[in-house]
Amino acid sequence: MNPARILIVEDETISRENLQHVLEKEGYETVAVENGSLAYEELAQGEFDLVLTDLRMQQIDGLQVLARAKELQPDIEVIVITGYATVASAVEAMQKGAYHYLAKPYKIEEVRILVRKALEKRWLRQEVSQLKRQVQQGFPWLVGKSTKMLALEETIRQIAPTDCTVLIQGETGTGKELVAKAVHHLSNRAEKRFLAINCGSFTAELLANELFGHEREAFTGARGIKRGLLEAANGGTLFLDEIGDMPPVMQVKLLRVLQEKTFLRVGGTEELPVDVRIIAASNKDLKQEVDLGTFRQDLFFRLNVITLYVPPLVERRDDIPLLCQHFLTKFAESQKKRVEGISPEVMTILMNYEYPGNVRELENIIERAVTLSTGPIIEIGHLSPDLQKHQYHVQRHRKKEFHTLEENERDYIEWVLAQVEGNKTKAAEILGIDRVSLWRKLKRFDLEP
Repeated sequence: MNPARILIVEDETISRENLQHVLEKEGYETVAVENGSLAYEELAQGEFDLVLTDLRMQQIDGLQVLARAKELQPDIEVIVITGYATVASAVEAMQKGAYHYLAKPYKIEEVRILVRKALEKRWLRQEVSQLKRQVQQGFPWLVGKSTKMLALEETIRQIAPTDCTVLIQGETGTGKELVAKAVHHLSNRAEKRFLAINCGSFTAELLANELFGHEREAFTGARGIKRGLLEAANGGTLFLDEIGDMPPVMQVKLLRVLQEKTFLRVGGTEELPVDVRIIAASNKDLKQEVDLGTFRQDLFFRLNVITLYVPPLVERRDDIPLLCQHFLTKFAESQKKRVEGISPEVMTILMNYEYPGNVRELENIIERAVTLSTGPIIEIGHLSPDLQKHQYHVQRHRKKEFHTLEENERDYIEWVLAQVEGNKTKAAEILGIDRVSLWRKLKRFDLEP
């Protein structure tokens, strides 16, 4: 990234030179001028990321420079500096779009922090705008042109601008978090934060601490106040992955957040308001979990305002070549290798494989192949031994019987554990989950030795 360009408008020579010295030392490119007329010329001739302008100057003052900067370059940030600070001038500066109003005398460290934060705001806004343009042209996260994926993208476009709760259903590895990000970046909350948490990775106590934060001395070792994800994502989107594994006590607390739009920090007594969009995801059939009594019906109804179904890879085989090329480009660039294509024999294998791990498994296959490749084409020898022998170990249609998702999941976990000789850390890595989630599944499926 090129260094940020900063325009300094200050009629006092010493102040102007000091600011220029400090900012150039921070690595920024600066242009320093002594009056508003010269500032107008610089703004008309080139683009700047930030303007630092004195308020009181002859003929053209800082507020006029602010207005001109915003007129010529709408995305620019402006910090107004003055030795004659008043409430009225501060209010006027902020109303006209100033990022901050800084009174003299100021500390150099204060200027450094303000400049950094102003530039971060500008860059974040530019990134969001770029993502929105990409999404309008075609989803940058969701690779695929199959009928089911096009239908999913169209639904995302329809529901994203609303503020309703969304439930995303789909098998492990289908890309549920990418769908959630697409919803967020197309929504009115796009300029705020998108935060994600895996609900199956924590005990009830730890999950409460992660979501709600805690007060000082709420428990042993809590030396200060901690903001939870709900506070951090305020105004934005919170993605609750694997919500079907959320402990029952936390289901009750989440329901209250959805109903009341308030929450309590751990150890707190004051209810805090929160404005956050909840997007939840699960690889389980939550309706079935409700029938089994493992998931609250009232919470299910709150989450199930809009349901998005992400199809498994076997239901969108037409997208496999596109996904292969996407991952091939990604890993060739990251590994700095000149790998440009996939042999017809390898593509035939990939087109006929069943993908129990879905898109995530295909991504791992391509990453391995790129890593092992020595030429421009992925060959059969770059695939795993099982794929080379067409030993797919897929349970979906074994003996032409139909199996539930839970049965398939149990069989696949058992098979992976056998392949890694019981190494749970390695098995969790292959399955794309953490050790805690694997432990829960082993316990549920009675696979613990």
